[in-house]
Amino acid sequence: MRLLLVEDEKSLSRALCSILEDNGYSVDPVYDGEDAIAFANSEIYDGIILDVMIPKKNGFEVLESIRKSGNMIPVLILSARSRVDDRVKGLDLGANDYLTKPFSPKELLARIRAMSRVKLAEPDTTLRVGNIILDKSTHELSSTAGNFHLANKEFQMMEQFMSHPKRVYSIDFFIEKIWGYESDAEQNLVWTYVSYLRKKLKVLHADVKIKAYRNTGYSLEPCDD
Repeated sequence: MRLLLVEDEKSLSRALCSILEDNGYSVDPVYDGEDAIAFANSEIYDGIILDVMIPKKNGFEVLESIRKSGNMIPVLILSARSRVDDRVKGLDLGANDYLTKPFSPKELLARIRAMSRVKLAEPDTTLRVGNIILDKSTHELSSTAGNFHLANKEFQMMEQFMSHPKRVYSIDFFIEKIWGYESDAEQNLVWTYVSYLRKKLKVLHADVKIKAYRNTGYSLEPCDD
């Protein structure tokens, strides 16, 4: 599970990163509201841990911006502001949970696990684009012509394409989303996985294709007539 941590107090941010990474989470820290919005909208995260009192844009403004953009990523607010009005405001703006400082690391981890279950509980397990269906629970890509079980990285890439048809994704986006910021993965890995998916779509007689845009990236689009 990949988390975005928004906390401007760097010593606390480092401590939280250490706790989370020791418990198997991948964490990217940012320190102000503008970066928080930019990183959140990259759509590579499974959840956000968000402080309220941060520079440039406060946590409430960040949360409001994220939700207005249609991004429903789970958000856990961490804040020293413990008044009922503050907690109500955060929840009304779309936070999934609100934890006041100081807090126990055990409680933080429990809240994150609960937050992740919210995402896992989403009822729609299939994506459909054209005559192609992707089952998110089984990683099966299918059409009336047959089906394939996708390997994990193939699935992550195809899920992204089918979640936002006609959207152009850069190679850097896929490297960060699938292999991670710290990965030494290179462009040819993305090319390889795009090639795998193209071959499967051809066998399935798909009426959509992965189109390359020179110096820009890839997009899932209807086949030419």
